[in-house]
Amino acid sequence: MPTNLDGLDIIQGDALAELRRLPEGCAHCCVTSPPYWNLRDYGVDGQIGLEPTPDAYVSTIADVFREMRRVLAKAGTLWLNLGDSYSAGTDDAVSNRRDRKRCCVPRLHGKNSGLPPKNLMGMPWRVAFALQADGWTLRRDIIWHKPNAMPETVKDRPTCAHEYLFLFSKSRRYYYDGEAIKTAKSPNAHNGYQPDRANARTVWSIPTRPYAEAHFATFPEDLVAPCILAGCPPGGTVIDPFMGAGTTPLVALKTGRGAIGIEINPEYIELARKRLEPILTQPDCVNALSTKI
Repeated sequence: MPTNLDGLDIIQGDALAELRRLPEGCAHCCVTSPPYWNLRDYGVDGQIGLEPTPDAYVSTIADVFREMRRVLAKAGTLWLNLGDSYSAGTDDAVSNRRDRKRCCVPRLHGKNSGLPPKNLMGMPWRVAFALQADGWTLRRDIIWHKPNAMPETVKDRPTCAHEYLFLFSKSRRYYYDGEAIKTAKSPNAHNGYQPDRANARTVWSIPTRPYAEAHFATFPEDLVAPCILAGCPPGGTVIDPFMGAGTTPLVALKTGRGAIGIEINPEYIELARKRLEPILTQPDCVNALSTKI
């Protein structure tokens, strides 16, 4: 059931099913991070991420974003964050071991993933290519560099300190406000001339900032803000079909946009409502966010 508040719609349900109920062209921008493949069991029937094979996961994600393309306005953009996973034996747990409430998902055997154990699956790019083949225009891959990345005990490869953020457009011509996310002075001065501000680069160094009440990873607001400022016109509507604790709607409201959030887990719906209530009841909470990237 949707919760309709001023500038905000919260919908509990399956992402694909609920997107099918939304009218065509009702949102201007999508900023989202679907569950990653084979990394965590969120304890809800119908959840995405526990498909038996990478191909099944990619197909499911493509179905969701095919419907998202219909929901977006012609000039709409999709900002999609995805992390990667490994093919490994079932004795390897891949989730935060301190979180006993949600079971850690054993990594699939190589025979299920199509690769022997210890292979990096390349899931972000598998999804990106599938969406590209399905009609989206892949405009840019962005590296989200995590300066405070979690340490890893692995001894035979570097510790991961990044994830991918993909910018897709629905049409060849789309809304993009590069001025809104320009960075400080460019380090590439030429002939003594250095512009005051330069185009945003493709590596964004943004620390993770967990939400204390959530036992799962959440978007940092500073990662979502430049996506919304560049991808959604003021007064437009931002949608997140995997809302989680509500970071995307939170940033949308703070920056003067409306928001639609879809989430399958009722516990996360309540987290989001609690988090968003101050923004809806206290106008002074609405303020410009940092766009330092």
